[in-house]
Amino acid sequence: MSAKKPGKPTNGNDKLARADYEARLEQLQVELNQMARWLQHTGKRALVLIEGRDTAGKGGVIAAIADALPPRVCKTVALPKPNDRESTQWYFQRYVPHLPAAGELVLFDRSWYNRAGVETVMGYCSEQQTQAFLRQVPVFEKLLVDDGILLFKYWLTVDQALQEERFAERLSDPLKRWKLSAVDLQARDKYEAYGLARDHMLQATHKRHAPWTLVDFNNQRRGRLTLIRHLLDQLPDTALPEPQVDFPMLPEPLKRERFGGPLKPIKSV
Repeated sequence: MSAKKPGKPTNGNDKLARADYEARLEQLQVELNQMARWLQHTGKRALVLIEGRDTAGKGGVIAAIADALPPRVCKTVALPKPNDRESTQWYFQRYVPHLPAAGELVLFDRSWYNRAGVETVMGYCSEQQTQAFLRQVPVFEKLLVDDGILLFKYWLTVDQALQEERFAERLSDPLKRWKLSAVDLQARDKYEAYGLARDHMLQATHKRHAPWTLVDFNNQRRGRLTLIRHLLDQLPDTALPEPQVDFPMLPEPLKRERFGGPLKPIKSV
């Protein structure tokens, strides 16, 4: 029996007006700033893993979080393919140096779960390596949580019809083409295989100490708002008093830039 063809997808972002989205996001970003001050005040460490299908919107939600926070507090990690030396190390080894220190929030744009996803589906690791990973990762994450790290794991979902639409958009837009890799193109016809690998991964690694949260990203704007709201709701009330800053008037007239040396600003475009 032939599979039913999905209908033509619509851009889910049209269902939430930009002005409404930006207003709601701004309020969440205010709360994110309060959360960042709370992390610094308490010395807590937060680690957020953002996983999901290609084109789901991992980079967009990470940017929505990170762009509103001080870079000394919020760090984004997106590791490249392991080099020859890293490929011979303990699998988790290259991720450990990027774990948060006191007062930090670290966002992983893909993480050690590459082993259970793209590496498994595309044949970059053996079945034995996949199974070893699925046995070890709950233990590894338990060690992180027991040491006090606040660990959050999100999987972003997207239907294949909409995924194809986004792939085509990346191909046609020179500013987005860098997002379309050779691996993405090879994986286009493996949508079902990725789903099966994901389900196997969730079954093995969805634990009380490190649960997964699935977020619908067919509508990317709503997905971002949903994920950030959920993340904030998992933390205690983080509101701290705003620091009081004395900002008196300067006693002298304001001055313009002057340059006494040989250099001047370049001509404005």
